[in-house]
Amino acid sequence: MTAGFDLSQEMETFARGENFHAQTFLGAHPAAKAGYVFRVWAPKAQQIWLVGEFNDWQEDLPMKLGDHGIWSVVAPNAKHGQMYKFKVKQHDGRIVYKIDPFAFRFEERPNDASIIYDIPEYKWHDGLWRGRHKRSNYFERPMNIYEIHPGSWKSHADGTLYTIGDLTKELIPYLKKMNYTHVEFMPLMEHPLGASWGYQLIGYFAVSSAYGTPEEFQAFVDACHKENIAVIVDWVPGHFCINDDTLPYYDGTPTFEYEDPDRAKNIGWGSQNFDLGKPEVQSFLLSSAFFWIEKFHLDGLRVDAVSNMIYLDYDEGPWKPNIYGGNRNLEGWHFLRKLNKEVKFAHPKVVLIAEESSAGTKVTGMLEEDSLGFDYKWNMGWMNDVLNFYQMDPLFRGDHLDMLTFSWMYRLSENYILPLSHDEVVHGKKSLLHKMWGGDRYKQFAQLRNLLTYQITHPGKKLLFMGGEFGQFIEWRYYEGLTWDSLDDELNKKMQHFTAKLNEFYREHRALWELEDKEESLEVIDANNKTATILSFIRHGKRKKDFLVVVMNLTTIEQQNFEIGVPYPGSYREVWNTEMEEFGGTWTKHNPLAKTKEKVFKNYDQVLSLTVPALGVVILKPEDVNLRYVNKKYLESKKAKKVKAKAVTKKQKQQSKGGKGRQEKRLEK
Repeated sequence: MTAGFDLSQEMETFARGENFHAQTFLGAHPAAKAGYVFRVWAPKAQQIWLVGEFNDWQEDLPMKLGDHGIWSVVAPNAKHGQMYKFKVKQHDGRIVYKIDPFAFRFEERPNDASIIYDIPEYKWHDGLWRGRHKRSNYFERPMNIYEIHPGSWKSHADGTLYTIGDLTKELIPYLKKMNYTHVEFMPLMEHPLGASWGYQLIGYFAVSSAYGTPEEFQAFVDACHKENIAVIVDWVPGHFCINDDTLPYYDGTPTFEYEDPDRAKNIGWGSQNFDLGKPEVQSFLLSSAFFWIEKFHLDGLRVDAVSNMIYLDYDEGPWKPNIYGGNRNLEGWHFLRKLNKEVKFAHPKVVLIAEESSAGTKVTGMLEEDSLGFDYKWNMGWMNDVLNFYQMDPLFRGDHLDMLTFSWMYRLSENYILPLSHDEVVHGKKSLLHKMWGGDRYKQFAQLRNLLTYQITHPGKKLLFMGGEFGQFIEWRYYEGLTWDSLDDELNKKMQHFTAKLNEFYREHRALWELEDKEESLEVIDANNKTATILSFIRHGKRKKDFLVVVMNLTTIEQQNFEIGVPYPGSYREVWNTEMEEFGGTWTKHNPLAKTKEKVFKNYDQVLSLTVPALGVVILKPEDVNLRYVNKKYLESKKAKKVKAKAVTKKQKQQSKGGKGRQEKRLEK
């Protein structure tokens, strides 16, 4: 313990839900003279014994119950690296061997003993990285995330999967080569079943032994920061593994879970739900979040399954309304606000991301706006709509362009990340490449390039699950590495090259990330061309000259001499074409420099003509344009939109006023 450490105060704040570093006194820690002192929270247990290698697993180390339900004992012969468990005589007299909830290390699965482990102080070399990020606004910076399951990215020749040490040697250079800004790990915490992908946790303070040591992960993050790559880890504070020897009914009564058995049991995932209103559970979970952020210098946490935490009726089983008669889980809602408040106060530049699939509550934004306070939310609606669209026969896509453009309407309602995640390439859903319409490999790769370009040019941060970058055809399998041998195929290799260049293009063009939380970031040219099934829009940066014109052909028909409106007269150069030969297409030359001519096109009085390849996306950049030119037609359209918006607002106010009056009359009666 450090000097000035007040154990009684630490235990008291733990019991109030205000201790965010509870792992510093709960669990196993070096004793003052020799051995280790062990502490565990189990308020209603009849008796607990510490058993382990240091006492031949015998009952000669009974623990003593102290204040706030915390048991403790000193094991003078205990040493670093030895295994142990708590033998708990539960409230009803049942004897169960339990893990240490605060252990820093566990046996490698399927074994499950806790291990005495002192994480040594790590000498970090990322001061420049952290200093730079303190001065930056990440909302105005590029964020392109490579999502990875650490146990199945690659495997060795003998079939064993990569460890964190292996990933440090190979994944970081790969991230650099592919031009990603961030890497996001599916949960790295200890879990007993690989098939859970890490989402059924037992060790909230332990790096999974199957992946490596805490020191190895610290070195990995340090190396990432030296290469200007940010690190995010998935974290699961909503539910936990149901195994009897882990957290469930720890002292024989609802300890970490809700008292109400319907709320405690998570039927859909076969797990237990944390009681997020219990102060000790809040201290446990908040300490876990702070531990991962501070011990490993993480740049962000992605909170899994937020919907399950904030809605009482999210699961399959019976549920009871809250005290106000609604379906909001008030404990979960307040806990998440507390999490975001406390983490942001201590670490304002750590990014907090919610995986949340509903629109029932505001997830991102200021706490004062009655939101949950997250920085970003996964846009699950965008993901579902877009993937359904690209599986559709191009003959019918013209009538369903709104599946691509609907997200334009609500894009500013939250701070979004656009995910193409692990959930969409497993359990029979097919890989991204396999989802693409048609059985022709060439057309499928063309559409995958089209899709990824749309993701990059759509406002919002980006996330792509491993394997999608080179067009893996089979679904993701958690128990084996990706099909890296498919890179021997020319189309796969060119797809990988395409993704690397697309990511580089994204980083180099400020128009794609600088203003995306502002209305002026996106300007629609034409979203209703059902005949040609072509979308065209503009992405704007802060400077007037920083804009890109995006033209997407969503059919198998090449469009020659195709006209679109543009805001300024002059010349525009093609800077991106998904159908270039180097990417797997057939084009050997870009479109020639396009010059505008005066002609009315929707809200524009300047047009340019170009060829848009079948299933291709073309991006144009102004080269020599008159930025002082005033597009009168466009200004007229903006004025008309403002007038219409005011009229709608006025009507809504009148309706609201009228509704209030009618309600008052009903109350009078």
